[in-house]
Amino acid sequence: MTNPSYIFLAGASRGVGREIAHCLTQQQLKVKALLRSEATRGELEAMGIEVVLGDALRVSDVENAMTQGITAVISTIGGLPKDGDRADYLGNKNLIDAAVKAGVQKFILVSSIGSGDSAQALPPQALATLGSVLAEKEKAEQHLIHSGLTYTIIRPGGLKSEPATGNGVLTEDPRVAGTIHRADVAQLVCRCLNSEKANNKILSAVDRQMTYGQTNFVEFNLE
Repeated sequence: MTNPSYIFLAGASRGVGREIAHCLTQQQLKVKALLRSEATRGELEAMGIEVVLGDALRVSDVENAMTQGITAVISTIGGLPKDGDRADYLGNKNLIDAAVKAGVQKFILVSSIGSGDSAQALPPQALATLGSVLAEKEKAEQHLIHSGLTYTIIRPGGLKSEPATGNGVLTEDPRVAGTIHRADVAQLVCRCLNSEKANNKILSAVDRQMTYGQTNFVEFNLE
């Protein structure tokens, strides 16, 4: 008997990660989620998700959680400027390294507009506020790019927690900024999972009705 293949999800306890969990389970995909605490375990297990307790900042926890049968990893983990030891770089580095060891086929990293060459899309005050977090996110992006894994990096704009609008779009244009609902980001992530066109791409994610700065841009076609 062969082991069923799983999507490994880090960051499922809240925000975009929770929305991705909903999206994946609606598609009848098997999901294994890495959680730091028991707090949301019951909710995720009720959705049919296998929960593994562990901290992404501990290499052994990540390696023990990422067993055979993982076809893809999706990470939304990160923190705020006030959080101290954040998972933005180190946690994602541990996940990327474990994915390489486990022979994972694809790694989707949810980063942020303002990271890397998309810094030009943000106003100076936003960059000043988020600078330390964005620097960590860029290090995680670079680690993934150089890991040898097939990757997709998605950089959402400002996030809102309202229902999906269906207007979420991706673009390779690093000058684009705007806002987007978390549920729309999740839908884009789930579409990238099955899109070969998204392989080895860095994409910004915004709501086409809520852009600012560079408002004329080419939308990325996942089909």
